[in-house]
Amino acid sequence: METNQRVGAVILAAGESRRFGSPKQLAEVDGRTLLDHVSATARASGLDPIVAVVPTWLARPSCGEWLRWIANPQPELGMSHSLRIGLKALTHAKAAVILLGDQPRVAAATIAKLLAARGDRPIVAAKAGGVLAPPVLIERSHFEVAKTLRGDQGLRDVLRGSPELVTPVPVAAHAGDIDTPDDLNRA
Repeated sequence: METNQRVGAVILAAGESRRFGSPKQLAEVDGRTLLDHVSATARASGLDPIVAVVPTWLARPSCGEWLRWIANPQPELGMSHSLRIGLKALTHAKAAVILLGDQPRVAAATIAKLLAARGDRPIVAAKAGGVLAPPVLIERSHFEVAKTLRGDQGLRDVLRGSPELVTPVPVAAHAGDIDTPDDLNRA
């Protein structure tokens, strides 16, 4: 696979924030929303275009103009539905880096490692502690794998069940999720 092609980003941020108690996409860390942190890291990593899949009811935060807002009218269908919507929006990208909107500390260095590891396998995933997890890069040739997913599984089952498709990239640790107000306080 050619590695010098346009790579976009899909930020999955359409969750219902049940454990958080309010729209966590708009929660702030260091004076910026979670979504702003993740989109800024995507931009700093050279990803283009950058799309954020969000619920239709979410008020648009003041993220940069480079962020394309994609409404998910059915977030209750889970992360897999948001993933399909986001990948469909990347009409010209040759690959996509999948990011989670509740991981404000995802490192640009991790994204750079994923981009550098593009090669013979269609999926590249961060690996820490023996676990493959986001961010994940997926080549356009395998966007259709999202059609087989249901509910909140995302790419987890693909990463675990099809290791022949995945290039693992060692990282020291996965970025932490913000799922509860306590998580936000620790961030």
